[in-house]
Amino acid sequence: MIDIGSRVRFRHPLLRSAVFRAAAVGELQDVHAALAAAPGLDPDRRAWHRAQASPGPDEEIAAELDRSADRARARGGLAAAAAFRERAATLTPDPARRVTRALAAAQAKLQAGEFGPASELVLTAEFGPLDDLLRARIALLRAQIAFAAERTDEAPQLLLSAAARLEGLDVALAHETYLDAFSAAIFVGRLTGDPGLREIARAVRQAPAHRHDKRDLILDGLAALFTEGYAAAVPLRQRAVQAFLSEDISADDEPRLLWIAASAAANLWDDEGWNVLSARHVRVTRDTGALSELPLALSSQIVALLFDGKLATAAALIEEMRAVREATGGTIAPYGATVYAALRGRETSARELIDATLKEVLQRGEGNGAMNAHWASAVLLNGLGRHEEALASARSASEYPLEFVPANWGLVELIEAAVRTGDNRVAADAFERLSETTGAARTDWSLGVESRSRALLGAGDADELYRQAIDHLGRTRVKVELARTHLLYGEWLRREGRRIDARRHLRTAHNQFTSMGAEGFGERARRELAATGETARTRAPDTREELTAQETEIARLAALGRTNAQIGAQLFISPRTVEWHLGKVFMKLRVSSRKELYDALPQDARVSVPC
Repeated sequence: MIDIGSRVRFRHPLLRSAVFRAAAVGELQDVHAALAAAPGLDPDRRAWHRAQASPGPDEEIAAELDRSADRARARGGLAAAAAFRERAATLTPDPARRVTRALAAAQAKLQAGEFGPASELVLTAEFGPLDDLLRARIALLRAQIAFAAERTDEAPQLLLSAAARLEGLDVALAHETYLDAFSAAIFVGRLTGDPGLREIARAVRQAPAHRHDKRDLILDGLAALFTEGYAAAVPLRQRAVQAFLSEDISADDEPRLLWIAASAAANLWDDEGWNVLSARHVRVTRDTGALSELPLALSSQIVALLFDGKLATAAALIEEMRAVREATGGTIAPYGATVYAALRGRETSARELIDATLKEVLQRGEGNGAMNAHWASAVLLNGLGRHEEALASARSASEYPLEFVPANWGLVELIEAAVRTGDNRVAADAFERLSETTGAARTDWSLGVESRSRALLGAGDADELYRQAIDHLGRTRVKVELARTHLLYGEWLRREGRRIDARRHLRTAHNQFTSMGAEGFGERARRELAATGETARTRAPDTREELTAQETEIARLAALGRTNAQIGAQLFISPRTVEWHLGKVFMKLRVSSRKELYDALPQDARVSVPC
């Protein structure tokens, strides 16, 4: 059964489990005590074995576990830190200190995506001696767990109440809680009952002042946005985004602040800031093991990558987000996946995903998710040239301006759909609302979109306006918008009878969309190019780009159910390299998840892959 040498090895892992489960509590404690006394053991393992060997509360061991938790968190082991803190709370003899440690453990469990254990630890803390601050912290943790686990529409009210209770107890924590309340209310969006975004903003304006660091800058910027309007808030919000860009966030900071900062950059038409902050958010959450935060970070980066035309890279992150959702039981909607499907332009699968997402978010009370789904639908339909249908989706995507980011993008889709269907009144009204943000932000992205929209409306020299739009967007990361501008310019030139000029821009648009994998827009560009008398190469539906040998092996292992880390270990490459290759595989095979890999793999690569 066992081999005894320098180490003790069981013949089979199940034997090890059987022996462990059959042992009496006292026997296990004796084993842990012996392991804790073994020479050369690292301090964290020793602390853990001492804790497991302890027959009852022991402050010395609990304090040692606290130190181990700090070390684990510093090296990105958030789950380990949560386990250390939970055990420390159990072994704490002093009731008041036990409450504090239980809340710290609950916070760590929440960040690690363990929502059930986090709630249980909060319940444990409630049975201890509580002062006003501890009661407020308990209320805050309950609200944070509700928001992270369910994205419930009750979260804004819970968080606002917690922030109000904290104002006279811990001003810094109160301000962070107001930021959480804003985040929750942004998710609920148009479905927010009481309180809404404006009510939270008014409460922030009346709250006690605190330090003026990047946290307060972003908080004050949000308060200004929802009380004074977009244009008035731009300077303050741009300073806040710049503060986050100039200072890297530390492991001690809450990574969720980066989502708010990245969303602010996107809302300000700051493509570079959005890209940097969303990528940083993903890196920080991965490095710290903050699984509860990772889906939110991935969603932001996925959409930023899609605007950049990097559909293959986005596909790999969509798969990672799906895996994290399954692991944590989180309920965040597949924001990035719906936009990815819309840009790919495969109507049947995209429509199924968008409709399912819309149903899910409306049942949960997530207005921002509904807005995002309507925007994705408008992108899909405009890409397919179905502008009358796109008009309805774009109206829904842009009718509620407080829904932060998608409302701006919905207006862009609404202008194109309205112009193409001859509804000039709707187009002009949408442009007036759009220009309030683009004119105030004055970035290359915003100015490019504004010039293109003016050209669509015929509000000026269209030729010059399209050229200005291409010039502005050519200096940005939003490559999809640049390609769409070439397409619209080419369509306008063809209708003006300038076929040779039109071909150049339509060819550019077709090549860019094809290289991205944006098939809907690519086919629209191909049809327009054909109308000028030039034939563009089109891919047959069953065309597949050949996989390299390494891509084939990675795809085969992924189809077998291996994780990125397992594939990397087997092939001696990093998990991130695996992720990058899988993105290319998804693009070449035209799939969006590992579940589809088996059927998409070439026949000779299916060896050992189960059906």
